[in-house]
Amino acid sequence: MVKVLVTGAAGFIGFHLSQRLLSRGDRVVGLDNLNHYYDVSLKQARLSQLEEQANFSFYKLDLTDTDGIKQLFTEQKFDIVVNLAAQAGVRHSLENPHAYINSNLVGFINILEGCRHSQVKHLVFASSSSVYGANTKIPFSVHDNVDHPISLYAATKKANELMAHTYSHLYGIPTTGLRFFSVYGPWGRPDMALFIFTKAILSGQPIDVFNQGKMRRDFTYIDDIVAGIVKSIEKVPTPNPGWSGNTPDPATSYVPYKLYNIGNNQPVELMYFIEVLESCLGIKAQKNMLPMQPGDVPINYADIDDIIADVGFKPNTSIEEGIKKFVDWYRSYYNC
Repeated sequence: MVKVLVTGAAGFIGFHLSQRLLSRGDRVVGLDNLNHYYDVSLKQARLSQLEEQANFSFYKLDLTDTDGIKQLFTEQKFDIVVNLAAQAGVRHSLENPHAYINSNLVGFINILEGCRHSQVKHLVFASSSSVYGANTKIPFSVHDNVDHPISLYAATKKANELMAHTYSHLYGIPTTGLRFFSVYGPWGRPDMALFIFTKAILSGQPIDVFNQGKMRRDFTYIDDIVAGIVKSIEKVPTPNPGWSGNTPDPATSYVPYKLYNIGNNQPVELMYFIEVLESCLGIKAQKNMLPMQPGDVPINYADIDDIIADVGFKPNTSIEEGIKKFVDWYRSYYNC
């Protein structure tokens, strides 16, 4: 039986990943600080489902608690660590930058130190498509440099990739970074577009459509994301013998380090996304057409060739199917 630490286990992706790992017989230790960034009752509802399962245990703990994290790693001796806990949200980083430094940088170094001192066999960590920042060559490739972030959130995720590489170099820890693209689905985050739109439309309120709706997103359904994470967990990175410092490849290294995009590889126009949601709800949305927000980008589009080739990942959930599943869950959960 493999013992896996999942940080952010009461979060959207962490909850679904924990369920998948438990279903295949792993022992899962969940960690979450249950902060108030969004509705805590939703996090607790996710957590209550996980706690019904015998192989799940939970620690309410903040990543910035250095002594607490150190004690957890000492006592538990994890085989694998999946770090999904972070202060999320591009827009919130404009309003509360210090939260991102504390959670995403201080917290991540505590995870790296825990892995270092307890001989963790593989660290898998969440990065983000936001690291592509000002890049305009599409689809976005892990082999391209990402040195021009346009939000603090993106900068902290790029920093996580650099920190992980350093620990792979210094201590030989196998590390895999996963750049997620616009994740959506049941039990999703209330601060994300699909949740916000659904709540507003059902309440008869207008929705804010930024950049006049002329944005394209590589919306990726949660089950596909989780499938990619699980396959990545099983693919422990090894040094790339062809790596050269003369032409450095950002996605691989001379140490056991690897980066992957996990996306749907089919960007969807925001207006079509809204049309599908309107169809599923049976209600037309009132729309406030607005300019682009600071820190946002007009398109995200994942090149997923590497993760297809290395682990056999392939997303298979259409936007129509995924939105319908979300709407069905939302109506059931909120009795509306």
